Amino acid sequence: MFASFRKRLLNDHELPFVDENLVDIGGQLNVATLLCAYRAGSFPWTVHPVTWWSPDPRAIIEFDSFHPSRSLRKAIRQGVFRSSVDQAFDRVIESCAAQTARRKTTWITPEFIGAYKELHRAGYGHSVEIWQDQQLVGGIYGVAIGGYFAGESMFHLVSDASKAALYFLVQHLRQRGYALFDVQMPTRITLQMGASLIARNEFLRRLTPAQRLPVCF
Repeated sequence: MFASFRKRLLNDHELPFVDENLVDIGGQLNVATLLCAYRAGSFPWTVHPVTWWSPDPRAIIEFDSFHPSRSLRKAIRQGVFRSSVDQAFDRVIESCAAQTARRKTTWITPEFIGAYKELHRAGYGHSVEIWQDQQLVGGIYGVAIGGYFAGESMFHLVSDASKAALYFLVQHLRQRGYALFDVQMPTRITLQMGASLIARNEFLRRLTPAQRLPVCF
């Protein structure tokens, strides 16, 4: 998998979203296939059919360029939020998939939830949780291989909780010695907090040495 199947895609599938960022189709959402994809710089986005994507340009967060807002830094100093790591992975991914008033649909289907829970049990899926008054109010989850972390999705139930999750994740990755924090596609929040875009070739050049680093989440 993950060779170029673009001609076959165009011939065999009616996919309105086929573009240069789509690198393969098919396979299953299981631990082995997911690890193969992330090691090659790809990630899944749909289930029926399973599609694999490698955006160009790619959104990443450079640790030295990360800049939380003044209000978030104040909330962190005042202890408004408490963070934990890998204490509620299942709840975080389920919350990221939950429907809200603003989000009626989600790409995080039951198939995705099951596959990433397996990835977590295999030691590659990780989460940062945000708590307030003993309640889970925000979080982020992703995939770690060596010194590479791919952020997948985050959620919040109170203001700034997802930003706090991103803040604590960046601090955690920096302290652990991670070299590449991939956020895949830019969003308003990640751009506000310092995400940048790099060419896919540059991302892939940095990916392999990052994954070889002897660090653990």
